Amino acid sequence: MRLPLKSIHTFIAVAKTGSMTNAADGLNVSHSAISQAIKSLEEQLDLKLFVRVGRRVELTEIGSRYYQQVAPAMQQIIDATYALQVPVNENRLTFNMINSLAIHWWIPRVHQFHSVAPELDIRISNLVGVFELERENVDVAVIHGNKKDWTNYHCEKLSDDEMVLVCSPKLATRSSKPSELLAKYNAIYNTNDRRKNDWIFWCESKGLGMPNQQPNLTFMASVHALQAAINGLGVFVTHRQFVKDHVEQGLLVEVGEPVKHPFQDFYFACLPEKLKLASVEKLRRWLMSEFN
Repeated sequence: MRLPLKSIHTFIAVAKTGSMTNAADGLNVSHSAISQAIKSLEEQLDLKLFVRVGRRVELTEIGSRYYQQVAPAMQQIIDATYALQVPVNENRLTFNMINSLAIHWWIPRVHQFHSVAPELDIRISNLVGVFELERENVDVAVIHGNKKDWTNYHCEKLSDDEMVLVCSPKLATRSSKPSELLAKYNAIYNTNDRRKNDWIFWCESKGLGMPNQQPNLTFMASVHALQAAINGLGVFVTHRQFVKDHVEQGLLVEVGEPVKHPFQDFYFACLPEKLKLASVEKLRRWLMSEFN
């Protein structure tokens, strides 16, 4: 009998998700392909592996016993195959994060990280949005987003995404009131797709009206808006992780209490099998320590 590995892989995916639709999404194939693979496996084994319960499918008793045996075996095959594909230099990692985090958080900490892990060679990439790590050859990523978009990966929270009002120390102190600053100084806006709602979230949380946009103080790039704030051109709402070092260095001052972003946080993400690499685990532990 020819071993139906493809159908077995499909069976495991359906058993894990309890849904042919979800399994199809996870394997990037059509629903009909999933259905046909399960039907083919059941016919070859002459056994009923699933029963339909509403919109979901559940394992039969024999299906459950079969799953408990084949799932670990399939994982061993995946692990063995992956091990043969791991680059010779396991200490070289492609590490993805958004550009703002790379500029304002990672680069100031490169020397510190190197002192902790001198054997590692980190290559930064700046892909944005939701993407497939393996398809983009990304080993690990700091996700600035929502965990539900990364369910196929090992994904653990690094920190809340807190938004803060900042400005030059020439304009205010830590004890200044946000409402007074907004009445006195211009607001700096960052209007790229990822940042255009920052002022809205912050103002709604504070119960304040939206400040007017002023000429010459609207920027597409976060780095430009931040530099405008450092130069004392106005007040700016941004993400705390991006300005921690600027505040510590006295270039900016936080005014008022931070506001937790309602829809996103910072997460560490990688393929589950990547955690078996000592290099990935070392980077993960360092990130957890730095963000916390």
